[in-house]
Amino acid sequence: MPLSDVPNDVATRARDNGAMTNFMEAVSINTDRIYDSCVDRDCIENLQVFFTTEGQPLIDAASSVRVKRAEVVAAYLDVEPVTFNRGFYSVEMTFYFKICINVYTTGTVNPAQVEGLCVSQKRVILYGSEGTVKTFSSDAPDVCYSGGVPTATVQAVDPLVLAFSLVGASGMPTEPIAAIPQCVRDMFDGSFDSVTPINTVLATLGMFSIVQMERPVQIMVPSYDFVVPDRECNDSTDDPCELFRRLRFPTEEFFPPCGEADDT
Repeated sequence: MPLSDVPNDVATRARDNGAMTNFMEAVSINTDRIYDSCVDRDCIENLQVFFTTEGQPLIDAASSVRVKRAEVVAAYLDVEPVTFNRGFYSVEMTFYFKICINVYTTGTVNPAQVEGLCVSQKRVILYGSEGTVKTFSSDAPDVCYSGGVPTATVQAVDPLVLAFSLVGASGMPTEPIAAIPQCVRDMFDGSFDSVTPINTVLATLGMFSIVQMERPVQIMVPSYDFVVPDRECNDSTDDPCELFRRLRFPTEEFFPPCGEADDT
């Protein structure tokens, strides 16, 4: 689109931002628009840790345990429309956590390390607008992309281990509440099938997450110029000591932050 045909509101915003001198044209791009999002702080209490045939015998013989860390290794999302509220969708999320545990047995000083699996599910409802279009792409000619249901994404950091305990497994499930994907099974030694535990571990995890509902859209954005790098490539043949001398001294690594703590 030539500069003279740029919509007034686009040109005005560019002028207000002081960028009109470099503004060349307005271009249309494909991108994912976030229609709705939410942030969550979940305290997931007393999650049962499941162990493989390799790790369960050590847990059964344990006198005490210490959970070292927890890691999010996979998340699966299922999006369904909410029948009583058009444009809204429920997002069912299943999180898989790898739990690293130090196991102490009677008479031993050095612990053995065991990895277990926790599974947690949660549900949120977000606005995702409406759409029925189907998009076909030359990049994937045999695949049809339905636009009826938006795409849900979740971002999560590795959870904090808030509490843990070693308990008897009597009356507890022997398998996770959700089917374990093969990619998650491959992260552990041994099999989760046919395990009859005597003891198990319960962990309480604290997790922060952001859930977003997205749809592909076309939007118009101002174009200024092509991006041409202005820095020459480094061939890495310089003297290493000379390279080191050019690095900025990491002062912040040696001194604590100067700002006052936020009491709020």
